Amino acid sequence: MVKKYGWGELPQPVLEGIRQRVGDITGCEEIEVGESSNFAAVLHRDGAAPLFVKGVEGVSPPMRWLRNEAELGRIASGIAPAVHFAADIEDWLVVGFEYVAGRRARLQPGSSDLTRVAETVNRIGEIESPGLRPLEQRWKSAWWPKLGEERPEIVGRWDLDELAAWERKAPALVAGDCLLHTDLHADQFLIPVTGDIRVIDWGWPAQGAPWVDPAFMVIRLVGAGHRAAEAETWARKNTRWREATEEEITAFAVYVAGLWSYKAATTARLAYIARDYVGWRLRLPV
Repeated sequence: MVKKYGWGELPQPVLEGIRQRVGDITGCEEIEVGESSNFAAVLHRDGAAPLFVKGVEGVSPPMRWLRNEAELGRIASGIAPAVHFAADIEDWLVVGFEYVAGRRARLQPGSSDLTRVAETVNRIGEIESPGLRPLEQRWKSAWWPKLGEERPEIVGRWDLDELAAWERKAPALVAGDCLLHTDLHADQFLIPVTGDIRVIDWGWPAQGAPWVDPAFMVIRLVGAGHRAAEAETWARKNTRWREATEEEITAFAVYVAGLWSYKAATTARLAYIARDYVGWRLRLPV
């Protein structure tokens, strides 16, 4: 469990470092967001726009994820919130982002947000990202054989050899040179009253094929109430998902379902949705 700090509980050097970079602070609105940050708040400033400030204590994966977010403010300018500062203060990393006031996207069938969400996903896919780690390098684990050994009840009557074969294909098939978010869902799209949608939480960016983020969105749409065929039709009509082959989509779906199922201690419902989608694509028994 990540320790949470209030504004008044931050170490003095961290407080002073934030004040130096933010200016005169007139108010602090602490935010209960995520499990990876030790501190998160909207800082209101005298004569300037507020900033959303996140801090992580200690060298750790969450610190790496926050550093990724700071870097993506530059790479995905105009889509990710702008970064006003990023500072290493003693054993803390503190990042000040542009504060974007907006609501989460509505992904349910018939939502008017779906068109704008598709436009935003397409904008991400137009950005090249040669400096990011390729997704194919991250996707090296064999999740389905592990599930077969450790959680055979999840595999059930499905053909484990077939799933493992599809999974092995996935890393090479997701290769590409475009920017990927890899964790898009309704909460990641902030829709302001005016202006473009912003996408937040860039902790897991990667380089890969432009159809990959739309493929993640298909699973999210299924989770929001769309039938699998309807979700794929949306992706085909509105995004670069249409550029992927059936082989690529199926291998992707099998890999993600294995990954999310193995990690299901924290994503049980999401894992079920991903497996249900794979079952639909492969016409597997229920």
